[in-house]
Amino acid sequence: MEVLAQISWDRLLPFIIACIVIESTPGPNMAFLTIVSATKGRRFGFAMVLGIALGLLIIGFAAAAGLAATISNSEVLYQTLRFGGVAYLLWLAYEEWRDADGDLSAVREKEQSRLSYFQHGLVVNILNPKAGVFYVTILPNFINPDDIVLPQAITLTLISVAIATIAHVLIVLFASLLRPLLDNPKRKRLVRRTLSGMLAAIALWFGITS
Repeated sequence: MEVLAQISWDRLLPFIIACIVIESTPGPNMAFLTIVSATKGRRFGFAMVLGIALGLLIIGFAAAAGLAATISNSEVLYQTLRFGGVAYLLWLAYEEWRDADGDLSAVREKEQSRLSYFQHGLVVNILNPKAGVFYVTILPNFINPDDIVLPQAITLTLISVAIATIAHVLIVLFASLLRPLLDNPKRKRLVRRTLSGMLAAIALWFGITS
């Protein structure tokens, strides 16, 4: 509470709005969460949400420690992360597209560990240099320089991750409502391929615009 008191509402409220706007724009997390939740169900979607949250926390705390600034100032490190993230997203899109042709029975779903989707969420966000740039270039604008910086940076990071997690939970809940409509194998294959194509397109856009 003392840290929040150091961050005035004229800084905190715009920061919250900025986080909400950012989470409302299409991105890799939104696309892949929709695929997973609509085709496999909430438990897999929630596992991925936990992985995303942990990935964002790691990046946010790394930024507070100054590591993200190092990455942002190094073209080689930044590009390595960027293209690594693009390649990983394209691989996920390919995996989902390929699985659309397979037997998506309940038995196969049980064999797919929720841990793997937790790992997907974690890796996608750790390999997302834009997240690091957010914590390095945008978040500091909302810090009061007259007070201790580190507690404020950590507090704002926790707030941003909380907002992102709420948005991702809502995506899982709404996307999972589509699952009963996908009982038809042909319809499920079509939807899964469409969403996989969207994920691939977002990955390419992510690579071009970063």
